[in-house]
Amino acid sequence: MMKRLSTLILGLSVSLFAQIDKQELNNMKVEALLVKDMNSKQMLYSKEPLKEVQPASLTKVMTVMLAIERGNLGEPITITKEMTKVEPTIAGYRRGDVIRLEDLIKATMIKSDNDAAKAIAITVGGTEEHFVEMMNAKVRAIGMVHTHFTNPCGYDDKKHYSTPKDLLKMAEYAIKNRKFNEISKMNEHRYRALNKNREFYAYTHNRLLNRYQYAVGIKTGYTAKAGPCLIARAKKDGKDCVIVMMNAKGDRWKSAKNIFEQVLES
Repeated sequence: MMKRLSTLILGLSVSLFAQIDKQELNNMKVEALLVKDMNSKQMLYSKEPLKEVQPASLTKVMTVMLAIERGNLGEPITITKEMTKVEPTIAGYRRGDVIRLEDLIKATMIKSDNDAAKAIAITVGGTEEHFVEMMNAKVRAIGMVHTHFTNPCGYDDKKHYSTPKDLLKMAEYAIKNRKFNEISKMNEHRYRALNKNREFYAYTHNRLLNRYQYAVGIKTGYTAKAGPCLIARAKKDGKDCVIVMMNAKGDRWKSAKNIFEQVLES
């Protein structure tokens, strides 16, 4: 009883420091923005939480979670011609390359490689179409009621959509997983094909990881229709904050860092 009470008091004391300048956030040039204190579960700021948006590569959070939950991360995956039929960003796999599933997951999360994401989809789902069905089944299971996916990469499509609120739910689901957290905060990853002398290098698009020492993930996104997007998380001294930012017109890294400083360092 005393232990539970102490935990409750600690949680309250941490969340009481979560302060934010809402007027400043109102002036940020973003289509939608959510800021949540993960300890108190309090939404500190909310702009357009139910707006239908193109999720771009934020989609890949769901793609990699289905792969992680499959369990066999050491499984060797033989790249097929179909897996390479994607638009940039790509790792540059060739037909016949054998890549570990965990390396595909890391390439998908860190560099947002679309050939890695498609290889995951075909491997885990049997076909890309079945994998998309799995994505949408998971969407429903975790309560993303205004989301529908049509592809594992995040390509723009009228039938591929979500809302900031749903994307936050997806992030909250993902960060419960230790392996996901380990991968989402990585800056880079070098790996080789298992059957050839070919090396690949995945480097992060998440500049926040290099600009803010308390950042711990999770995913960036961009398409012409979605604009620059970001789901970001930072932790400091027991405080924990997640941001969902959609179609940022300004510097999303600077904006996110400023928000985290207000919440975690006040």
